[in-house]
Amino acid sequence: MELTITPYDPENIPKEEEIPLPDPRFYEAVGGEEGFKEMIGLFYDKIVESDIAFFFPQEDEEIEKIKEHNGKYFAEIAGGPKRYSEEMGHVDQIKMHKPFSINEKHRTEWLGTWREVLLESASDVDPALTESYFRFLDEYSKMLINRPRNARAFEDLAKV
Repeated sequence: MELTITPYDPENIPKEEEIPLPDPRFYEAVGGEEGFKEMIGLFYDKIVESDIAFFFPQEDEEIEKIKEHNGKYFAEIAGGPKRYSEEMGHVDQIKMHKPFSINEKHRTEWLGTWREVLLESASDVDPALTESYFRFLDEYSKMLINRPRNARAFEDLAKV
């Protein structure tokens, strides 16, 4: 299975409308609602232990809310029910992520966590379906980087 993190090129950031959604069969292939919830749960359990944990709440109650809320978004883009859109309407994900200082290193860590989760929880899924989901995450995440290359983020300064 090819789950490649492609390089970020600030001169060649994709437009949202140019990024194909994942194959909608992915949602059912990972087990529908229950399987997807398990996968999202695993992702957030890992991400709060990662090098970008500081982006996410650490309290169990708060991370459970994030799993529920963001799980609806990820499920929808993967071919699941349109609960996120029905509840939230159209949300500009780029604006929503603007308050966070996201650099290439953060993107790579986030995608690496997704890759680990997909290799673990979607190992029996048609690789083409899993690859389509990861490709979407890989391309879309390029639009969320909002810190220039070589800019030192707070967590980097804290280590000095």
